[in-house]
Parts: sequence; C-alpha cells; structure tokens
Amino acid sequence: MEATEPLDTKNNRIIAFIEKAGKKIPDPIIIFIWFLGIIFAFTAIIGGLTFQTQGADGGLVTHTIKDMTDAENVRWFFDNALLTNWLGFGNGILGVILIVMLGVGVAENSGLFNAIIKKLGTRLNEKFLAPALIFLGIMSSIATDAGYLILIPLAGLLYAGLGKNPLIGMAAAFAGVSAGFSANLIPATPVDVIIGLNAQIFAESQGVPFVSSTGEELSAPTMHYYFIFASTFMLVALGTWVTNKFIEPRFKNVSYELPEGMDLSDFSVTKEEKKGLKAAFWGLLASLGVVALLALGPLAPYTDESGKTISPYLNNVILLITIVFIFVGAAFGVATGKFKSLMDIVKAMITQMNTMGYILVLTFFCYNFLGLLGYSGLGTYITYLGASGLSALGLQQFPVLLIIGFVLTTALINLFVGGLTSKWMLLGPIFVPMLYQVNPAMTPELVAAAYRVADSSTNIITPMMAYAGVILAFMRKYKPDLSFGDVIAMMIPYSLVFLVFWTSLLVGFFAFGIPFGF
Repeated sequence: MEATEPLDTKNNRIIAFIEKAGKKIPDPIIIFIWFLGIIFAFTAIIGGLTFQTQGADGGLVTHTIKDMTDAENVRWFFDNALLTNWLGFGNGILGVILIVMLGVGVAENSGLFNAIIKKLGTRLNEKFLAPALIFLGIMSSIATDAGYLILIPLAGLLYAGLGKNPLIGMAAAFAGVSAGFSANLIPATPVDVIIGLNAQIFAESQGVPFVSSTGEELSAPTMHYYFIFASTFMLVALGTWVTNKFIEPRFKNVSYELPEGMDLSDFSVTKEEKKGLKAAFWGLLASLGVVALLALGPLAPYTDESGKTISPYLNNVILLITIVFIFVGAAFGVATGKFKSLMDIVKAMITQMNTMGYILVLTFFCYNFLGLLGYSGLGTYITYLGASGLSALGLQQFPVLLIIGFVLTTALINLFVGGLTSKWMLLGPIFVPMLYQVNPAMTPELVAAAYRVADSSTNIITPMMAYAGVILAFMRKYKPDLSFGDVIAMMIPYSLVFLVFWTSLLVGFFAFGIPFGF
C-alpha cells in the first residue's frame, strides 16, 4: 500500500509556502514608492494615448494620458505633493483620521478599554462564556491592542479557571477580535472612517458618484453601519456554533499545562478600576447629553436656499464621537488617578499620535500615488481596461458573481499581504471605479463592504497578520509545543464559516435592496 503524507505535514507545507511568499512581498510603503516611479516611466511611454469612456449623461468622454516626465507635469507634482496630494487629499481625510485617534487615545491610554474587558470577562456565566468572548472581541476592534493583548490571554485564564482547555477560549476570543474586525455596534469607528473616506476618494477621483444604489448620498463614516450591526450578531452566533461544534470537542481532552506561578486572578478588576468605571458611566451620560444638545441645537437639520436638507450632526459625526471618547476616557482616568491634570489627558493624545507614524508615512506616498494616478489619467485608463475585460466576459449581467469574485480575490490576497488599510489603498483605487463601470449596481459602499468581509474572514489564518506571533506566544504558555500551523488549523473552521455566511449576508443586503448604512 502506498504511504500517504500526514495531513499535518501538508498543512505545514502550505503554511510555510504562505510565510515564504509573504516575506518576499515588500512593505506597502515600498510598493507605493515603486508605483510612483512606475507611473513616471510608464506615462513617458504611453503619454498622448487617447481613449473614450461613457460619461454620466450617456455620451462618450475622451481622455488623454499625460506624460508625467514633461516639465509642466513634473512641476505639478512638486507643487502639489505636500498640501494638495497629501495633507489636503480627499478634503483633509488625514486630519479626520488623526482626530478620531485623539479620542480613542484618551480612552485607551486611560486604561478604560482594559478595565471594561476585564470587568465583563470575569462576570461571565460558563454557558455564555464563548459568545460573550466573541462579542467582546468584536467590540474591542475600536482599540485593537486591548483585544489582542488583554482579551485573548484573559480568555485563556477564564477557561483554565473553569478546568477547561485554555486554547478553546483563546480561539473564540481570537475569532472575535480578528475575524470580527469589520463588525461593531458603534458607528464611525476608526476602521469605518478609514475605509469610508478613502472609498469616497477612490470613487470621486474617477467620476464615480458617491451614492447608494437608490441614488442617495453616502455618509462615509456610517455608510456600513446597518451591515456591520447585523454582522455583529451573526458572527457571535456563528463563532459560538464553531466553538461548540468543532473547537471544544477537539480540544476538551487535549492536555495542557498552567505556567508555573500563574495566578488565575491576574486579570481581576482592581478597586481603582471599579471606581473609574462608575465615573466613566457618568461621563458617558454627560457626553451623550452634550451630543444631544448639539444635534438638537446648532447642528440640527435645516433646509438651505436650494431646498436641500442639510444634517450638520451627521456631517460632523466623527467629531461628536471623538467628544464621547474624550469625555468617557477622561472621567475614567481622573477617577483612577491616571489623569491628574489636563496635561495628562494631552499626553494620552500625544502617546496615541506617536503610534501614527507609519500611517503618516504610508499616506504621504499613497496619496501622492493616487493624486498622480488621477492627474495623469492612468487610473482612468486602468479602470477602462479592467471594466472592458470584465464586460467582455459577460459578468456585467451577474453582479452577484462580481461581488463573490471580489471577496474571494481579496481573501486570497490577505493570506500574503497584511494590513487592512494598506491593502485597501492598493485595491480600492482600482476596484471601486472598475466594478462600478462594469455594473452601476456595484456602488462604492458595496465594494467597500465586500472588501471588509474578505479581509476580516482570513485574518485569523494568515501568518502575515501583525499579531500572529503574539497570539502564538500566548497559546504556547499552555501548550509549549504548539506551532503556528496548529493555530491556523484551529482557526480554519472560523475562517471558512465566517467567509461563507458573511458573504451570503452581503449578497442578501444587495439582493433585497437593504441599505448598508445611513
């Protein structure tokens, strides 16, 4: 009888291939630097090329590729590199992102997120432990470090305290934190802002209307809220089912060990944190009162001279949510003694800004690349070629196949390229206008939602995920011989189930005309 290769060996070879391929892919910043050089070189070759696309009125619009090596165009690049292409790109999208992080920084650096996770985690009934951990993981996506660094090890302690294999709880928490990254009950999270505002830029830079399938203008930070709200409950249910059906039966009898000197009360809520949580509750009520007064007062809807209804509170939802985070975080920090003066709150904001260096560098090269792509006409040409190719295949008649195809493409790329934001910067400028040109039903918020589903579903099975090594280290405390291949094998059921059912929910929203957000 011919010997067969053990399944574990095959899995390890696949993982090794993914790791090897992923390591050969440069950092996204390097990729964008290359892209800038490629645009200059390529437009020098095809500069002057003309092509026609269909305009909004149904007529043909003629486009011409600019040669970016011409002196006039080189001057344009240098004149616009700082203020227009970077700081002013998308009406100041970079500033909006930074403002959101200021509020999150106050709440996170005060210790509020850690205390909430510990408070809820230690009060969970055994029966509801898995769904609660998944739910907390999803909600922790507003501050990813708290989810990865606090919730996942806490989940191991909670299960160990119940005499269960800690890996079961850690897998459930990992599924919630990472795979549920694009779901939440809170609107306009940093991820919503980054995905939404960039989707608007990608669309408008190539003449794609930033409207829903019903023709209504989209609000970038909240355009997915109904979808991610529904996704939260669906993912909790699916994650619980996978945990109970696959993970717990597989690991309940697997041996594990407790690290020497481990105290199962390590994650108990301190007296100061309890005091802080009470203060944070009153801070939340106060902040919501301030928001309500603004929304009913100076930011209330009104009708302008043209008869159009303007809703200032929706247009400023980012600042309003930032105010809530600052109020609640400051209240917690003052009550626990973490913040003793206004300067301490400012320092919390500065600390958060210190983590944004990569984003600043990434956006400088990315936004200049996007500006160059639009100015040269090359972006429109790429969209034209891609749309023509998909139309030639007849896919314009099957928007559901376009959705599924884009989800699967992104899910595969995610195995080799980490980083939600950087991948969106790479894929969004191409696919948002391209898919719309193929079929106008592929609106910007639909394409962006499909991206979020795909990216989040395969985060837990790629070694390229930023916290992959951290999660492995946490799990090895209980199972020293655990490999990352074992972790991937453990998480595959979550990934596949999430990908299938989440994509189905996405298709359902599209097919039944359910709004993705407001």
